[in-house]
Amino acid sequence: MKLTVIGGGGVRSLFLAKSIAQKAELLHIDCLVFMDNDEKKLNIYGKMAQKVSEILCPKINFILTTDKVAAVSQADYVITTIRAGGDEMRVKDERIALDFGILGQETTGAAGFSFAMRSIAALAEYCELIKKYAKPNCKVFNFTNPAGVVSQTLRDMGYDFTYGICDAPSGMLRSFEKLYNVGEGSAKGEIYGLNHLSYFKSITINGKEVLNELIENDEAYKRTDMRYFDKDLLKSRNAILNEYLYYFYYREEAVKNILNAKQTRGEQICEINKKMTAQLEKIDIDKDFNKALKIFEFYYGERENNYMSAETGIKRKEPWKFDVYSRDSGGYAGVALKFMEIEQSGKSGSMILCVPNGGAIEGLKDDDIVEITCDIDKNGAVPHNMGKIDEQNLELIRCVKIYERLASEAIRLKSRQRAVEALTLHPLVNSYSIAKKLTDRYIELNKDYTGGWN
Repeated sequence: MKLTVIGGGGVRSLFLAKSIAQKAELLHIDCLVFMDNDEKKLNIYGKMAQKVSEILCPKINFILTTDKVAAVSQADYVITTIRAGGDEMRVKDERIALDFGILGQETTGAAGFSFAMRSIAALAEYCELIKKYAKPNCKVFNFTNPAGVVSQTLRDMGYDFTYGICDAPSGMLRSFEKLYNVGEGSAKGEIYGLNHLSYFKSITINGKEVLNELIENDEAYKRTDMRYFDKDLLKSRNAILNEYLYYFYYREEAVKNILNAKQTRGEQICEINKKMTAQLEKIDIDKDFNKALKIFEFYYGERENNYMSAETGIKRKEPWKFDVYSRDSGGYAGVALKFMEIEQSGKSGSMILCVPNGGAIEGLKDDDIVEITCDIDKNGAVPHNMGKIDEQNLELIRCVKIYERLASEAIRLKSRQRAVEALTLHPLVNSYSIAKKLTDRYIELNKDYTGGWN
């Protein structure tokens, strides 16, 4: 079986390679292709990923390439994790929003619209190549952000072989397993909403319902990403929240914290990645992989411990290490691999994906892409019917979903009017006058990637 990763020169490529190599024999993966159009990064992070794969599963034919057609030809599955424009464009996306005093976060905030303009233009090209050259039933798992708008738009464009994936919900469940000191897979969740805007209505540990217990557990607010919320908020929402909901429920605090911080999240990552890449460029990775790994661990640890720190003022202080041999918790590759495992087994299983709603959440359209717990079998994904859900939670979901639908239409039609309408309705913009200015700035910023707009 052939698995292709588009964006294989990304900083997180080592994690992908580890996840895949540990499951390769189980999933019959014998050919693994990491493709990237940035040859320098491919020869650093892609090569480090290749070394990880060789250590864990030397049987895999691991290929590094910049050839798009060769990468997807005869592929059974494709994972897309690209960053069109690189870290530098992320910095510009976020700063433009902050110029107007609104949140610039690259997925949830207004900057996500700009990122989506570039992401979709690039991903549509890859999807066309996959239709032409990959195997007929090839499935694409998209991790490229903003996953909500991107997943909606790709499906609206007819690419029904694409699924949005995110490791935030599975990462939250894994943190609860560590809190309870139980094994991987012990925590299960019923979740509904949108990507980066989802609510756990149920969490079980080894079959026991623990949602209310977790909400009351003071230790959970120290050791998991519940740390971003007040207990009273979770009690009133009767749910555990995706960490990105911090930006909606604490909007003014997030903006104030970012404006007062020395750097935005994008600027932090851009600086860290530049320093790391400059040092790794001097290393012969084939001859001195361990030295390269030490450099990677230092800088990636900085990146992890600064996660959401600019926005929340809360900095993680956990030691960080990349252990090649430890059991892999999966991350976003784990989400894709779990789908493959269920599909190949001929049995059914459940997992969290971004898929068409299909009536699962009342009040949304059937073709709205939602993030939800699904049953998976050889025929695909069927979302769980969520029944009656809290009307306040639903109202926020509906508002952001309307933004995502309009954003999809704007990007597909290159419509300035639809872009203004989308950003006007975005709860973190909520202004026609700002939306007009943002639209003009983002169209100008991205003209080399998307061309002219109507």
